[in-house]
Amino acid sequence: MVARLKEKYHKEIKQALKKELGLENAMAVPELKKIVINMGLGEATQNTKLLDPLVADLAAIAGQKPVTTKAKKSIAAFKVREGQSIGAMVTLRNEKAYEFLDRLISTALPRVRDFHGVSTKSFDGRGNYTLGLRDQLIFPEIDYSKVEKLKGMNITIVTTAKDDNQARALLKHFGMPFRQGA
Repeated sequence: MVARLKEKYHKEIKQALKKELGLENAMAVPELKKIVINMGLGEATQNTKLLDPLVADLAAIAGQKPVTTKAKKSIAAFKVREGQSIGAMVTLRNEKAYEFLDRLISTALPRVRDFHGVSTKSFDGRGNYTLGLRDQLIFPEIDYSKVEKLKGMNITIVTTAKDDNQARALLKHFGMPFRQGA
């Protein structure tokens, strides 16, 4: 089964973007490459058992098993040793990336309290967009009663866009609710 957003991209968005951006070649139209979801947990330095619910939550949100991230070097001030597990991440590609983006835009973001749209300043200059979330409860897959600790996450949407304007146009067509006047 083809993801709803991917089908919409190929049927409507691709043509609209080609016209809007004034592109001659259909292969030059920006598209979604991958989505990386990263959850860091600073308290895991003292207690490694805190990492298990984090990994379970991330697996439920993403629909695939996350990889635990390890510290690259020791930092005494943070009580971190090299090779110590400090977080988890998932990389979603193809169908799963489109499915996740669809769920993020249509169900998760509207559940954020006092939501006025996402920032337009979170582009990196190369057509990628990073979004920070304060807690994992906005996703319907997470059972509210089983959550012991709120954990934030970073969601990076990687596109094939050449610059921020192309990426912004692509995400706008996908339905990303950008903040007005910012």
